[in-house]
Amino acid sequence: MNQFVKERILPLSLTAFIITLDQVTKSIIANNWPIDRSNIIFDVFNNGFLRIIHVRNPAIAFSLGNNLPDVIKPIVFIVLPVLVLGFLIWYFLKSNDFSLFQRWAAAGIIGGGLGNIIDRIFRPAGVVDFIDVRFYGIFGWERWPTFNFADASVVVCCILLFITLLLDMKKAKKETPDEQES
Repeated sequence: MNQFVKERILPLSLTAFIITLDQVTKSIIANNWPIDRSNIIFDVFNNGFLRIIHVRNPAIAFSLGNNLPDVIKPIVFIVLPVLVLGFLIWYFLKSNDFSLFQRWAAAGIIGGGLGNIIDRIFRPAGVVDFIDVRFYGIFGWERWPTFNFADASVVVCCILLFITLLLDMKKAKKETPDEQES
């Protein structure tokens, strides 16, 4: 396997996996679970920590932008994310700046982003969210906003990418001689 395939193409298998997992689970929920019926909740561990409930989010994370005018929503929720993901994919394929781990993290971000864009285009009621987790009053929230696998992939992979970028900057700063001492 040549270096390009190993470093640039193979991580995109995570993208495909995230899109597939996300769309299959959303399809199962959308086709078998009533929307917004708080009395139809599956408590996974029977302790209230993890529940499955079908809700739709016509906006972006945490329902941000829900009050935007309808004419603006497609631009903010579809066109802008497609442009950002397009740039990320281009940079992912062309740049030598990412480590292999960072490429896998970026591939997870791309997969999650595309998973939600698919919903925004093909599900007029909004993005299917169904994972509901107890948050124990942190930030005043008893429950974290309901999410899906695409959301989880974007958040976890963004955190991983951010941490590795910070560590790389710290490492580069240590390797650079102190200019004040010269």
